[in-house]
Order: sequence, then structure tokens, then C-alpha cells
Amino acid sequence: MLPQLTRLGRTALNLLFPLWCLGCGKEGNIICSSCRDKLPEITPPICPRCGIPQADGIPCSTCLSWQHEIDDIRARFRFEAVIRRAIHELKYKNLRAAARPLAELLGEYLIANPVPAEVLVPVPLHPKRMRERGYNQSELLCRELGNLSGLPVVADCLVRKRHTSPQARTATASQRRSNVAAAFTCRDQRLGGKRVLLIDDVATSGATLDACTAALKSSGANSVWGLTIAREV
Repeated sequence: MLPQLTRLGRTALNLLFPLWCLGCGKEGNIICSSCRDKLPEITPPICPRCGIPQADGIPCSTCLSWQHEIDDIRARFRFEAVIRRAIHELKYKNLRAAARPLAELLGEYLIANPVPAEVLVPVPLHPKRMRERGYNQSELLCRELGNLSGLPVVADCLVRKRHTSPQARTATASQRRSNVAAAFTCRDQRLGGKRVLLIDDVATSGATLDACTAALKSSGANSVWGLTIAREV
């Protein structure tokens, strides 16, 4: 009954507040079918560790020189064009309606590219930023993906204990790693022995996902993969 009520609620909202495509302006969806077909997908060959495009599918130079905590990172799209705008609107413009269609894109990716996961965990915001924004876009994506995939969501175990400046304002990968070092912790050991899939909107260097992984593994997580809508490449 609850899923039916959710669908009815979405239908009512769409009637009252119709959506327009962020790419072409066509009414109906955040990203229309025509613009969706043109989205900049990341396709093989890719680095087997961080998922960026890489000739011959061999580990990239960054992964060879940096000892990751995270097992693997995957992203469906390049952080460009309509995808970039959709993430920006979700993250900064309160367009929470974008969470569902973006999560559907992640769901499609997981069906075609299964990863070892039994629980979904969103990258958390610091309480200060949560108060400023009013919501965590990664948690919105995570919960929608949980509804689509049937995987449970644990959103109150991994927390951000240290407020940091936005990663986008840091210039280099090493600065990003320093910025988020020891910024996360786990409240308890609920994720001990679990195969965790970390969900975020966009990855740049992977530093945030890796810092989250360090906290999760120190609390007993068996494995941690990262999955994002987009990746800067």
C-alpha cells in the first residue's frame, strides 16, 4: 500500500508542479528520453580501482602511487553537460525531485554492472552544512536507490565529525585527501562484517569516499565500494 501511495503522491506533485528537462526544456521529466540518450557515460576500458577511463583497463598512475582504503569506485557518467546541471540543481538549488531519476540511472548501472554490496550507506554531511542546506543530497539518492534495488539503507552510522571546506575549493588531489583526513567516524559496529556500497553524487579525486572507507573499515566493514552518479575525469 505504501509504494502505491508514494506513486500517487508523485503523480499529484507532477500535476501541480510539472517538471521540465534540464537539457532541452521539454516538459515531463528532469532529463527527457532524448537528452538521456546523449548523457556522457563512462565506458570501458577503465581503471579497475578508481573507475576513470584508462587505456587497456590497467591501473591508472594515481592508483599505482596512492594506497586506497576503498576497494573500488565506480561512476556512471562524466561530470559534464546535463548530468552536471542535474547534480548542481539537486545539491544547491533544492531540486529534490531530481533524486529519483538520478537514482534510477544508478539502479540501471547496478543491474548491468553488479558490485558486492548488501547495504547502502550515503556519504554524510557535517551537522553545520546539514543545517545550512536542509537535506543531504547523497542520502536522498541513497534512499531512492534502496527503494529501487531492495538493498537496506543505513544512514545514521557513518557520520562526519569534522567540518571541512568543500572539496571543490581545493586545488589538488593531495589537498583533497588532507582536507577530509579523519573527518569521518562510525557511531557503532552495525556495519561490521558487511559489504558496504557508499553512495555520493559526484567524485573528483575519490578522497572523500576513501576517508569514509577508512572509518567504515576501522569499525569492521568487510568491504567498501563507492558508487556515484558522475566523476570528474
